[in-house]
Amino acid sequence: MFSFIVVLEGGPPVQSQVISTLQQKTSASLCLLKKSSPTACCYHHRVSLCMAIPIAILDCDLLLHGRGHKTLERFDLDTVSNSVLLSNFGFPRDFILYLVELLRETLSRRTLRSRAISPEVQVLAALGFYTSGSFQTSMGDIIGISQASMSRCVTNVTKALVEKAPQFITFNKDPSNREYSFQEFQRVAGFPAVLGVLDCVQVAIKAPNSDASSYVNKKGFHSIACQLVCNARGLLLSAETWPGGLQDTKILQRSAISKQLQDNEEGWLLGDGRYPLKKWLMTPVESPGTAAEFQYNLAHTVTHEIVDRTFRAIQTRFRCLDGIKGNLQYSPERSSSILLACCVLHNASLHSGLDAWTLERTEPLEQPKGPEQTLEDRDSEAEELRKHIILKHFS
Repeated sequence: MFSFIVVLEGGPPVQSQVISTLQQKTSASLCLLKKSSPTACCYHHRVSLCMAIPIAILDCDLLLHGRGHKTLERFDLDTVSNSVLLSNFGFPRDFILYLVELLRETLSRRTLRSRAISPEVQVLAALGFYTSGSFQTSMGDIIGISQASMSRCVTNVTKALVEKAPQFITFNKDPSNREYSFQEFQRVAGFPAVLGVLDCVQVAIKAPNSDASSYVNKKGFHSIACQLVCNARGLLLSAETWPGGLQDTKILQRSAISKQLQDNEEGWLLGDGRYPLKKWLMTPVESPGTAAEFQYNLAHTVTHEIVDRTFRAIQTRFRCLDGIKGNLQYSPERSSSILLACCVLHNASLHSGLDAWTLERTEPLEQPKGPEQTLEDRDSEAEELRKHIILKHFS
């Protein structure tokens, strides 16, 4: 007889099946020694010498289903109610099925290179993580995979969604789109010629292994900064990620949206008082002194609030971003990809007819501080343009 240790990786229901299979094949019993992780268990196994393996780490999913299977159908979407899908995965069945078809080719291609987990299960695993913020054992049990498999699924789906970002997040300067944007924004509070509303938000991450100081933001924690531009419906037109320690104004200077709008001749974005006034970026009047300036600032604030509401709704739906269950425990690169994947899902859900702000969390808005500018930094043409807007539309 010979002793060896088997480590089983997988949820308890899957482990039970593997234990039964091992006992039948070895005619021996397994004794639980200890838990090495929430979903990994060590067993002491005595078998004949001809079957001896000193230490084996066995993935239950692989043992039960093997590498030859094309798919592992662990979870049947058609047999589960919409309420269960919404409570566990954050979206109704129709949208989940749409997402599966959208990503099927990419996920199937990646599946052939590694494990045979169906696109349906991979999408559910990723949505479970995005909307809950953790790799819970219970989530793996619901769809029948281990935490290790969940992690791989999240990686695959995140990469697939990021690849779709140019399809779902676009700033279109086509004249018809521009006119539609002007009309939609003007209905909000009467502010004319608005192309989009701009803000920069922070998502907490763990301290990076290198260059950690670049990710410490003004509030003192490590984060990824994400510069967002959205339309009047909360649809994202631009989403760019940067180290959290970079100032909002520096991010804007280096961003693709800034370069795209430098020569813009019609319309502008709205930004809060942190940003410098530009011909393509209207900001509030710092010290309003007339009724018209107060009216301008009021319309600006009401309209600009759309981007704050949009990100609050994104954080509420995708709990992995809200920091309540802890920071994202990944590298800045992977955290940025997860953030961008959630932005793609937000836009995809809007295209599918879901409400941008159904799940919006309410909280007080942070009051921005004005930018530190010298007289030399001021854009005199932009100031004249803002005066013209106030005189024409708010007097």
